[in-house]
Amino acid sequence: MNKQGSTDTVDDTATGNETMFSLLHAGRVVEDRLEAALAAAELSLPKYSVLTFLAAADEPLTLSDIAGRMKCVRSNITQLVDRLEADGLVRRIDHPNDRRAVHAALTPLGRERQARGAERVEAMQRDFAAALSDGDAAVMLRIFRSIG
Repeated sequence: MNKQGSTDTVDDTATGNETMFSLLHAGRVVEDRLEAALAAAELSLPKYSVLTFLAAADEPLTLSDIAGRMKCVRSNITQLVDRLEADGLVRRIDHPNDRRAVHAALTPLGRERQARGAERVEAMQRDFAAALSDGDAAVMLRIFRSIG
């Protein structure tokens, strides 16, 4: 039975499909807007994420630590750090006791670029929050937490 007491599963399925695809669309729209905001700071979302982890740690992190925080494989982080290093945003530091371990450290330009990105992300967050009532925001958060 659906919420109205009917056994009409076609309506439930159609509503479920519409809800799921609307959620996917909304996620893509938010991600596209976030990417555009970060592009103004000459960053991508993955680059911004690495720089933000490094800024928050306030110390060099191993590439494995960064991969764990970003929930991705180390080879992806290696390539991403290669690009960040080429852009002058991070530098690699060899571990003093373990030749296999490599750390990434923010450069002054990386710290500046991360701060510019953070300003744009915070502005986007304020705009997003302003578009929602407190009740809508609470309901959305509850739903998103229930998904996973």
